[in-house]
Amino acid sequence: MASSDSEIAKEFRFFRVYKDGRVELFEPDCEKIPPSDDPTTGVRSKDVVISSEPPVSARIFIPYEAQNPNQKKLPLLFYVHGGGFCRRSAFGPRYHNFCSVVSAQANAVVVSVEYGLFPDRPIPACYEDSWAALNWVASHTSRNGPEPWLNDHADFGRVFIGGGSAGGNIAHTLAFRVGSIGLPCVKVVGVIMVHPFFGGTSPEEDEIWLYMCPTNGGLQDPRLKPPAEDLARLGCERVLIFVAEKDYLKPVAMNYYEDLKKSGWKGTVELVESHGEGHSFYFDNLKCEKAVDLINKFVSFITQL
Repeated sequence: MASSDSEIAKEFRFFRVYKDGRVELFEPDCEKIPPSDDPTTGVRSKDVVISSEPPVSARIFIPYEAQNPNQKKLPLLFYVHGGGFCRRSAFGPRYHNFCSVVSAQANAVVVSVEYGLFPDRPIPACYEDSWAALNWVASHTSRNGPEPWLNDHADFGRVFIGGGSAGGNIAHTLAFRVGSIGLPCVKVVGVIMVHPFFGGTSPEEDEIWLYMCPTNGGLQDPRLKPPAEDLARLGCERVLIFVAEKDYLKPVAMNYYEDLKKSGWKGTVELVESHGEGHSFYFDNLKCEKAVDLINKFVSFITQL
């Protein structure tokens, strides 16, 4: 008979749980690349430590134009990576490259947060870390914060929150907190969600989030299924939601879009669909036609006045 340490208690899409409580992730640790100065785009990046306990860090990107001493302050994108709340990294190639492209094309400062992941740090660590990082960004509004790039280049009257997949879900919770708690001296203009995760896709998808969040409030947990009163309090003026025709998360993103329109929220929301594509397709090739279309729309949402 197999010992309990090798017996599987539960198996989910991203990991399995053994009867002794051990968790085995199916995907190996994400490759991480160092920050750099991109000779092609001129975008510079650096890593910063926001908190040592709990461990929260971020990668910051500034475009070439920031090096111009006469350049006006630039919009800031606070970006939250995806990965099912248990995988990926802001320091991985897919998110580094995406944020670098957005920084160059939008002429924007980008702060990409590295938050705690299950199983080392179960949900709600991802939400709390991201909120702490956003408040750290806000600590620079007086121009004497700990990071010179934010002091010197960020326009805190033009802040955007963006994220993909799980990061889109986290972006929603951040916008709700901004609307409920406030973010002093910061104006969050818009929120961008790319193929966001919410509850209701399937019982299996709901169960994995509930398992990763031991303190969950069940299927009606507002982070899993945002109620109308939460949607009505989003602390931004505009929301842009991307869906993909073949994405298994498309139905819940569509539901979010419809619920937001009916919630009483006073802002404007737009939905953009990529036909013939699946979940997070754009990371496969940022230069393919439909990925370029998505990035162009993402960038125009930031640059429009």
